[in-house]
Amino acid sequence: MHESLLTLPPLSLYIHIPWCVKKCPYCDFNSHAAGTELPEEAYVQALIHDLDIEGSYVQGRKLSSIFLGGGTPSLFSIEAIGRIIQAAKRRIGFEENIEITLEANPGTFEQKKFQGYHSVGVNRLSIGVQSFNNQHLEKLGRIHSAEQAITAINAARKSGFDNFNIDLMHGLPAQTTEQALADLKQAIDLSPTHISWYQLTIEPNTAFYSTPPKLPADIILETIQDHGHQLLLDNGYQQYEVSAFCRNNHQSVHNLNYWEFGDYIGIGAGAHGKITLPSEQRIIRTAKTRNPSDYLAREHSYTASCKNISTDELPLEFMMNALRLNRGVPVNIFHERTGINIKDITKNLTQLKDMALIEESHDHIVTTQKGHKFLNSVLDIFNR
Repeated sequence: MHESLLTLPPLSLYIHIPWCVKKCPYCDFNSHAAGTELPEEAYVQALIHDLDIEGSYVQGRKLSSIFLGGGTPSLFSIEAIGRIIQAAKRRIGFEENIEITLEANPGTFEQKKFQGYHSVGVNRLSIGVQSFNNQHLEKLGRIHSAEQAITAINAARKSGFDNFNIDLMHGLPAQTTEQALADLKQAIDLSPTHISWYQLTIEPNTAFYSTPPKLPADIILETIQDHGHQLLLDNGYQQYEVSAFCRNNHQSVHNLNYWEFGDYIGIGAGAHGKITLPSEQRIIRTAKTRNPSDYLAREHSYTASCKNISTDELPLEFMMNALRLNRGVPVNIFHERTGINIKDITKNLTQLKDMALIEESHDHIVTTQKGHKFLNSVLDIFNR
């Protein structure tokens, strides 16, 4: 391949807080049921130490976004979240319009802290609603009610959050088209700036995988998708990624950085990172120790693995993120962020154009409507 010089992309920070009140049966994230007392102080200290160790990966950049995910980060106190944010600001620094997102559940306990989170620097919430139907919430193992979800969203707005996401699933056990669209309409009526609307999938290492629920038939799932997309569009929500919709250009800055193959430092139990090292002309992926107890026991390094992304893997690694975006990505970004000349994937691109899966463009790589629908087929071309 004709390799070119890598350039430094934008930098984000992902912070993983791995505890939940209880583990949901569909969840395959690194999350653990919280006991009677969280090791909050010890974990905050470990996160800050972890961040110090990662300092060499910053390479003079400031953070464009922070995402506190889990688990349920809103189980942590306002003071703890504030300390983590301030540690990142002191050690790395923030871009002027940094986006700082906190994942939160709609439970009453978390709602009471929304204003405090806003006061310590969180400027975006991602609220894990999943459904506004109490029967479906029960089947999903959620511990909040539909009424609490609506109250939480109103509380977020009153607490100063003018930018927030509602996380919503469809294709739930025994869910009808009408029920799925009613969920979506309720979310729209609450006027969030962003809606993450995605189909429930059964993942390995989950309770649902061991005892699978009966999901709607494919024809129902297709109808939900088609009618739901139209409902969102009719109400001013633009789809900019497979499962991401926003109003007034409020895309998730943090997720856009993932999809555009930017860099991100990951701290916390099980957190992943992706870092470009131009001086060494290589890109690495890191993963931290998954078990919270093991993570807390570390003293010198929290890293479980650190490996290069090989040149042969880079086109697929880039495309599996970038082609999720409706607008695709500029050709020059592929060149800058992989160090590979676009000419080296001409054969792949030509094949996809011939199959009407990507559009003919001199300055962008973007899927057609057909290609967006059959994204796995597109990616297979880069996996050969």
